[in-house]
Amino acid sequence: MKTDVIEKIQSKNAVIGIIGLGYVGLPLALSFVRAGFSVLGFDIDPDKTEKLSKGISPIAHIAGSDIEEMLAKGFEPTVDFARASEADALILCVPTPLNRYREPDLSYVTSTVETIVPYLRTGQIVSLESTTYPGTTDEEIATRISPRGFTIGEDLFLIYSPEREDPGNPHFTTRTIPKICGGYTSHCLEVGVALYESVIDRVVPVSSTRAAELTKLLENIHRAVNIGLVNEMKLVADRMGLDIREVIDAAATKPFGFVPYYPGPGLGGHCIPIDPFYLTWKAREYGMNTRFIELAGEVNGAMPDFVVNKILFGLNEELKSIKGSKILVLGIAYKPNIDDMRESPSVIIMEKLRDMGAIISYSDPHIATFPKMREHHFELDCVELTGEEIASSDCVLLATDHDSFDYDFILEHAKLIVDTRGRYKQGTVKVIAS
Repeated sequence: MKTDVIEKIQSKNAVIGIIGLGYVGLPLALSFVRAGFSVLGFDIDPDKTEKLSKGISPIAHIAGSDIEEMLAKGFEPTVDFARASEADALILCVPTPLNRYREPDLSYVTSTVETIVPYLRTGQIVSLESTTYPGTTDEEIATRISPRGFTIGEDLFLIYSPEREDPGNPHFTTRTIPKICGGYTSHCLEVGVALYESVIDRVVPVSSTRAAELTKLLENIHRAVNIGLVNEMKLVADRMGLDIREVIDAAATKPFGFVPYYPGPGLGGHCIPIDPFYLTWKAREYGMNTRFIELAGEVNGAMPDFVVNKILFGLNEELKSIKGSKILVLGIAYKPNIDDMRESPSVIIMEKLRDMGAIISYSDPHIATFPKMREHHFELDCVELTGEEIASSDCVLLATDHDSFDYDFILEHAKLIVDTRGRYKQGTVKVIAS
């Protein structure tokens, strides 16, 4: 069976099923289509699949022409999960958020597996790409598949291969980012490597699904902890009247032993603010307290309050109260040049300011209307960044530094700017670094 599956992949006769057509699943589907595979795209959102079937991309950094290319090559978006039986490989790219208690919420993973289990057949591959804690693939997926009569590693193959997408990064694509792959058994690993080698330049096999799951967490915890460190250094530098970005740039001239990270208004995105808590939760099962990781989370989580205090200070200097003041937020995506708002610190800051009585507006060239979110609610549309709009605001908050913003124009018209991204040199008139 293993040999037949690998041969089917290598001959490009395998049908690939991508479950979840978001920031991870859609670029992966595009890669498989371009590699010559037939691809089925599954999603629970009928509006999304309908738009995709018309050649409309739901993601800013994937062009409509890319979707049209996919459709022309046989890509089929669908909400009919019964068609899972048609796929030779089913790749799960679904969310793994935290619940209200900052604990892992695997409901999207488990419900997806339970949905497709009735349609599984021998010879299929099931791969999970969602970020999660070590043990998820074995404990939550294998245990739901095995009772159906499959022998995993013999007649069905289970792997974990974490996504490494960096939306909007022009230097790395799905194909060029090395892919970690762990198998439930050695046969599963062989099949998984064959699957991903067909679309990825370099596949990195590891000894188990648990090792692959922990690898993904380590990558994101490494970044979260270092950002926490530099954010704390920013607080110290601010108290000392020093420009932390000048210090970081100077330190970065050292050709070894230092990697520059830069501070900001908090952590955003689908990985960095969330993934560390997956490990802290799982570590408690082994009697471990991950104090270092949790401390970084505390520091990063406090940054929105630091920004709000800078706004309060700036308005106070102008003899203004936060209540009734008009605050224009520049950028509500979690990082520059994309339309992704997941865990964006901009939204947290906006809520805090609104609760204090401020009048909030925003401008973001990538987000025309504030979207419906599970926990955050604003009835706002993007405002045009005119000189009049800027000048009528009591404070302009630079939260996400999109390249398309005209920073000289903003500086010319603004009364007060709170800059969380270091776009303006410290000491610039009308600008408060935050």
